[in-house]
Amino acid sequence: MAVAKVTEITSSSKKSFEDAVRTGIKRAGKKLDNIHGAWIQEQTVVVSGDKVTEYRVNMKVSFVLKD
Repeated sequence: MAVAKVTEITSSSKKSFEDAVRTGIKRAGKKLDNIHGAWIQEQTVVVSGDKVTEYRVNMKVSFVLKD
């Protein structure tokens, strides 16, 4: 029987939401083994003047614990 855990991660990118997700998963993979999925909980942007300067995602990442 497998046991999974969920952790919340916030990541950002100057390029796109997709890049923010990829960056967050890549960084989480350095500390967490057996990542199986992620749920994007929230997307926000930082605006400076009239331009989007940063994309942010808040996600829940699930990973299976080792025996």
